[in-house]
Amino acid sequence: MVRFKATSLLFIVFSLYFSPVGAQSAQEELKANRYLSGSNYLDYDHQLSTTPLTPTPKGYEPFYMSHYGRHGSRWLIGEGDYTMPLGILREANAEGKLTAKGKAVLDKLERFYPTTVKRLGELTTVGERQHHGIGNRMAKNFPEIFKAKNVPIDARSTVVIRCILSMEAECEELAAANPTARIHNDVSESFQYYLNQGWSDRLRHASRDGRKVRGEYERKYSHPERLMKVLFNDQQYVYDNIRASSLMRQLFEIAANMQSHDTNIELYSLFTDEEVYDQWRIRNVGWYLDYGAAPQTAGIMPFSQLNLLKNIIETADTIVSLSSNLEPLSSKTPQATLRFGHEVCVMPLACLLELGQCGAQVENLDTLDRVWRNYRIFPMACNVQLVFYRPKKGKPGDILVKALLNEREMTMPATPVSGPYYRWEDLRQYYLEKINIFEEKK
Repeated sequence: MVRFKATSLLFIVFSLYFSPVGAQSAQEELKANRYLSGSNYLDYDHQLSTTPLTPTPKGYEPFYMSHYGRHGSRWLIGEGDYTMPLGILREANAEGKLTAKGKAVLDKLERFYPTTVKRLGELTTVGERQHHGIGNRMAKNFPEIFKAKNVPIDARSTVVIRCILSMEAECEELAAANPTARIHNDVSESFQYYLNQGWSDRLRHASRDGRKVRGEYERKYSHPERLMKVLFNDQQYVYDNIRASSLMRQLFEIAANMQSHDTNIELYSLFTDEEVYDQWRIRNVGWYLDYGAAPQTAGIMPFSQLNLLKNIIETADTIVSLSSNLEPLSSKTPQATLRFGHEVCVMPLACLLELGQCGAQVENLDTLDRVWRNYRIFPMACNVQLVFYRPKKGKPGDILVKALLNEREMTMPATPVSGPYYRWEDLRQYYLEKINIFEEKK
């Protein structure tokens, strides 16, 4: 068993990405960068800053990557996401109930709405650009894997078009970086059971408890009174005709998702810093209850990605076994397994893997954002990269793994060999035991 003496100073910096100690509060981060309040609408390229990756351990080389990535930025999914607030403001305008600011907001929605027709949920140019960037950096960060001659790469996507196009954008960059790469793309319903696993009855039952708690926090943090006065000149009209908290939420959704487009239309200026923080807190609590290891939902929601974790382990076992003789892998053996899907898979997967503080369990949700912030986990194009390292030919040693969440090094639930590097066997055993405990409780 190989052990390295020095813990990388760089890794200490990376671990602070999820650490509340000595870091900015969520409210301070949101004030400095409103894009973060978009939660799952956050543009990948508007995230918090990052730093260089820790060098490969001496005597080792990366030989395999296991990956799951979300599609890039998209239009909102439901027709009502755009038409409901638009209809409310149109009707109020016809009644003479809008202020000058309200009319300006209506004008912005009217100008943007035509771009959404027949494009609901589709990948935007911003989303395509995100994946080109990720693919480019993957090749640069791990040339031993992606620039190897005739490297086999297996890429699979859910059947949703925005995921397929995201996969293609990333693979285009890998092909450009290495024209000899042999990339196999595949899309099939037969992959859905692990690329986009649905909730079991057990998880649905737990989520019902979460909905009650989420409703309490929606009421607690929704304060639409000021915004209604900005938009409408008659507050009795608002009281009689409008669900103020719902309209505020709908407008905030559109405002947050504008970063998914190359446009100069913006709505963030409608909201104060405090309102931005409150709207984000509602969503942070909601996502935590639905997909995090929240004690309020029995800590089991990350197991929505049980099949995905099993696939990651089983696939890695095959690759690791074939590489154990320290010879070059077969021309048919993938050196990268790329999977493409959705944020409702990446977020619980990161929590199930316990990357950084993704797996934190917080009883008092008023303090949740001190340790768990959704924008650090699942922006548009979010991804988990597990990079496997083996000793160079002729050298003894263990298979090591490093985890990247959105290209940032993360701690994992085992004793590190050095910095962000862990023994695969330690992690494998930990995750298999975790799976067994969950399945035995069924």
